[in-house]
Amino acid sequence: MSDPATATFVAHRNLLFTVAYEMLGSAADAEDVLQETWLRWVEVEAATVRDERAYLVRITTRLALNRLRTMKRRKEAYVGPWLPEPLLTTPDVAENVELAESVSMALMLVLETLAPTERAVFVLREVFDVSYDEIAEAVGKSPAAVRQIAHRARRHVDARRPREVVSARETRAVLESFRRALEGQDLQGMLDLLAPDVVLMSDGGGVKQAALRPVTGAEKVGRFITGGLGKAAVELTIASVTVNGNPALALQVDGAFDGIMAVRVEGGRISGLYYVRNPEKLTRVAAETPLTLG
Repeated sequence: MSDPATATFVAHRNLLFTVAYEMLGSAADAEDVLQETWLRWVEVEAATVRDERAYLVRITTRLALNRLRTMKRRKEAYVGPWLPEPLLTTPDVAENVELAESVSMALMLVLETLAPTERAVFVLREVFDVSYDEIAEAVGKSPAAVRQIAHRARRHVDARRPREVVSARETRAVLESFRRALEGQDLQGMLDLLAPDVVLMSDGGGVKQAALRPVTGAEKVGRFITGGLGKAAVELTIASVTVNGNPALALQVDGAFDGIMAVRVEGGRISGLYYVRNPEKLTRVAAETPLTLG
């Protein structure tokens, strides 16, 4: 039987991973943070801890915040757009609307525009409903300062996040039509589904071919996709999957797994397309990753 420290850590592991992943956008880095959290946790005198969950979240937040600052430098040297690492998620994540939105590719990209401390405060307060006092301890600020940061971060995110809540069913229906157009190389069918100001971001990480800058506009995005896949593929196979709690597509080109395509749907059309091709970011789409808010 495991010792109490191990049992406590395991009981909260999915929560801690979710906190770290939402702060970092990288499952690999989140796992590293959890390993460090575990090493710190086993050194703690259990009798001095009143709230084990809060204590573990605090350790994880501090470590993730340190890593986030390091990652900022890494991202500045990244080849092309940087997209969050997609996760194949369990059905309960998709059923939890709040959780599914918080880990959606669209919102994760908005979080990328926040400063590290702002992101930590926003995630803890808005997603996990952590008290201002607890957040203050985690980020090393006063509760009053945390309230100001939370207000500023919320305003920033609200101005950039999708304005309407789109159900998974609607997103799935749009994606299904888009999948058929993709498989048939039907440019007009794609254009009918793309918002006029749609933005495509593709992440190859300098390893796989991808657009080095976002592609904007339905016509350009449609031609980029049909041109790229048309030239690359003899056989294109597309499967519907649930990634980051939301409907997405997994693409195979000539029998080889090529990448994950996630979308942002607004007004019944696709306003954002996110295509992750970097093999280093596709290690968590073969098996489901459990995420939780509790």
